[in-house]
Amino acid sequence: MIRKAEVQRMQQREYVRRLLDAYRATPGTTGVVRCADRLLAAQLHERGVPLEVVENALTLAVARRMARPADAPPLGMIRSLAYFFPVIEEVLETQPSLEYFQHLRSRLAKLLSNR
Repeated sequence: MIRKAEVQRMQQREYVRRLLDAYRATPGTTGVVRCADRLLAAQLHERGVPLEVVENALTLAVARRMARPADAPPLGMIRSLAYFFPVIEEVLETQPSLEYFQHLRSRLAKLLSNR
């Protein structure tokens, strides 16, 4: 788990790389990183947003997208890291417990394995 103090010591390049790797691996994204995504990742680094917060926000957003009724029309692919920005802000503000995100990841793993 990477804390804010560690983020400040981490080189921006490493932070951006790890953040964008997590974004690319997130279900529902195109897996393509654009210039605007790199810029947003660098801005998050400048603000000292921990990688753990971003990873948790990615998980929360995907869980919400997958919690839709089975007969709902399919959602389009996520084409930008900016899609997750409001959820990143939400996670920063509300600071849900680590257990909550562990639970979400477990449920997502089950859902994704059934597809």
